Amino acid sequence: MPEVTANGITIHYDDHGPKDAEPILLIMGFGAQMTLWPMELVEALTGHGFRVIRHDNRDVGLSQKFDGVKAPGLLKLTILGKLGFTPKVPYTLADMADDSAGVLDALGIGQAHVVGGSMGGMIAQHVAARHPDKTKTLTSIFSTTGNPKLPPAKKEAIQTLITRPKSLEEEVLVEHGIKLSRAIGSPGYPAEEERLRERVREGVRRSVYPEGPTRHLSAIVADGDRREMLKSITAPTLVLHGEDDPLVPVEGGRDTAAHIPGAKIKTIPGWGHDLPLELVEDLAAEIAAHAKAGTG
Repeated sequence: MPEVTANGITIHYDDHGPKDAEPILLIMGFGAQMTLWPMELVEALTGHGFRVIRHDNRDVGLSQKFDGVKAPGLLKLTILGKLGFTPKVPYTLADMADDSAGVLDALGIGQAHVVGGSMGGMIAQHVAARHPDKTKTLTSIFSTTGNPKLPPAKKEAIQTLITRPKSLEEEVLVEHGIKLSRAIGSPGYPAEEERLRERVREGVRRSVYPEGPTRHLSAIVADGDRREMLKSITAPTLVLHGEDDPLVPVEGGRDTAAHIPGAKIKTIPGWGHDLPLELVEDLAAEIAAHAKAGTG
């Protein structure tokens, strides 16, 4: 299993395409393994001439876990945030951004096109702000700014996301994963049942670690409003967002683009909070075109 030591911890990754090609770093979101970036997207990007690196964030998949480290509950985090206090959390999104930058260092990559989805988009924003020398371009996918005035997620989507499965039995975990995928997925591009079940089962068999998402959530909540930080980003930026995203409404993408100087945004009707096969080629083309324009 390919692993590197990055930012002082062990990070699992994979690497596709020619080693001398322009690198794209894919950063996945809340509680999600790197394999949620579908291989069809990876192959489409390598087909555009890129080297594509995925990695498991800390506390998820095959990367290092923070066993026994307590995170404050959601209620406490929310109350402290509303009172203007920064809660003490096990680690921050900035720490996770340093993990991603550390992966590039460990692989001997000076600069990359940084692409993040959902929480991974938030992490990618931090990479671009904290490590501008490493960020050739930024693509923020169905992510947001932390602006508290933006519309919230749909109730069913957020409840399903933060509800733990009833047990760790494989079939229970698979059904829970399918329910989550349906709750946050694209209304215009519903996943085919058997393929969805197979992908969820593969993820369950690869890794199950219910404690990680609790600490991921605490990092998101503690991060607060990133709008001022976003103004400092100098990397050419593309924002991609679904117009029918039930978890991170499209206003989050528009707010992201509005606060990063020179950012461009593309929204897609019918797209939710997933990466449907029907959109893979279009998304890869958008990412590739943006990266190539930023390379010149």
